Amino acid sequence: MSAHHPAAPVGGKLFNLPVMICSVFIAAMVAILFVRFVFGLGAVTNLNDGYPWGIWVVFDVVIGSAFACGGFSVAMLVYIFNRGRYHPLVRPALLASLFGYTLAGVGVLFDLGRWWNFWHILWPGYANPNSVMFEVAVCISAYVIVMWIEFSPVFMEQWGLKVQKQKLEKVLFFFIALGTLLPMMHQSSLGTMLVVMGPQINPLWQTPIVPLLYLLSAITIGYGIVLFESCVAASAYRRQIEMHLLQPIAKIMLGVLAVFMLVRFGDLVFRGAFGHALSPSLEALFFWLETACFAAPFLIVGTPGARRNPARIFIAGCAIMMGGVLLRINGFLIGYDTGLGVDHGWNYFPSIAEMIVTIGMFAIEVLAYIVITRRFPVLAREGAAH
Repeated sequence: MSAHHPAAPVGGKLFNLPVMICSVFIAAMVAILFVRFVFGLGAVTNLNDGYPWGIWVVFDVVIGSAFACGGFSVAMLVYIFNRGRYHPLVRPALLASLFGYTLAGVGVLFDLGRWWNFWHILWPGYANPNSVMFEVAVCISAYVIVMWIEFSPVFMEQWGLKVQKQKLEKVLFFFIALGTLLPMMHQSSLGTMLVVMGPQINPLWQTPIVPLLYLLSAITIGYGIVLFESCVAASAYRRQIEMHLLQPIAKIMLGVLAVFMLVRFGDLVFRGAFGHALSPSLEALFFWLETACFAAPFLIVGTPGARRNPARIFIAGCAIMMGGVLLRINGFLIGYDTGLGVDHGWNYFPSIAEMIVTIGMFAIEVLAYIVITRRFPVLAREGAAH
């Protein structure tokens, strides 16, 4: 945090209604996971031979890591494009990213049949450099470590470790560079996972450039998360909304989104796959829902006047997030068919237990955000808004 925008703990009570609600969901998640780890996936999920993965992979890992791109997107502005004015947004965005990626890494463990062999992922003897999943696992693991190092000055400030903080800041540029590179690698590789599945993925989401689409959408989602998180934090803590920062962020978001939409539809037309979007099918319906969410911000905050409205800023961030959710759900679930689906008696819809675990993961993020922002210098120092 720059000297012009010193951070400070928000303060206040930790035991409140949001914390209690999050605690209930987390307790329910822990109970379900106990059953899962003791009795297996079949005891709590609706996974089967035709659909070997479900919302735990898609929501907790694929979508969760995309939602955690706020820190990466803001860091690009501040440290690569030298836009220091956005520095007050770095710490809150990095905090949200930190827990999003950490829990995404933990979430992988839930979906492994033989979860006790998780350590094989990082053991050199089991490494398979030709595997896209291996690359994703290594990059996410490395990025989690890098983010904790990047965020550690927050704890050092609170605990009075000035000498250690000064030493870390001398080499922090190296970790910032890694923190910009690693998300580019694994976000694009998450798209590559669809490429290697070939005809199992519907042509609306099966394209050689899906890694580029996932990277562009992740950057866009990152800015949407910043808009969403800033508005929610300002409302929850009764602070002034930083509109002087969010307005240009929204404009930048629209620019990246325009590039994404151009690449998205240009690819469909070039491959001759656009006809699938006009067919009377579930996949086509969800494609247009996804497209509507990505197109909505142009209508919501497409003009300078609209970007001065905090409610529009918030709704635009929500629309971008929903578009990113649908892009990934459509590719990994709606448009995914192993060939052993309904025709062979297999189908998939998440169980109540699966949903509770996913909600519990998000509850952990919310609870951690509340605790750390109240007790550590994350948000810019200012008086409460009346």
